[in-house]
Amino acid sequence: MNEKEIAVIFKAFCDENRIRILQLLLDGEKCACRLLEEMNITQPTLSHHMKILCDSGIVVGRKEGKWIHYSLSVEGIECAQRYLALLKTCSSTNEREEKDD
Repeated sequence: MNEKEIAVIFKAFCDENRIRILQLLLDGEKCACRLLEEMNITQPTLSHHMKILCDSGIVVGRKEGKWIHYSLSVEGIECAQRYLALLKTCSSTNEREEKDD
């Protein structure tokens, strides 16, 4: 992953509305209409947040009729976890090196 891809992934987590959407999707796939009811936001605002979430790979959408159904992406979540694990590993290595000095 390059820096731009990493930034896009973590941008998904930088807004309380997007965090709320992610929490709603923990229960499984949701139609955009259901998210609108739960979020109390406008359709254009939801579209904006869903674009960011889908661009990050954390959420995927599938079209059914006139609605899009959204769900969490295991692959996208694992990608974010891998980067965080890399940071943790590097941090742990640096701490051990500092203690050895």
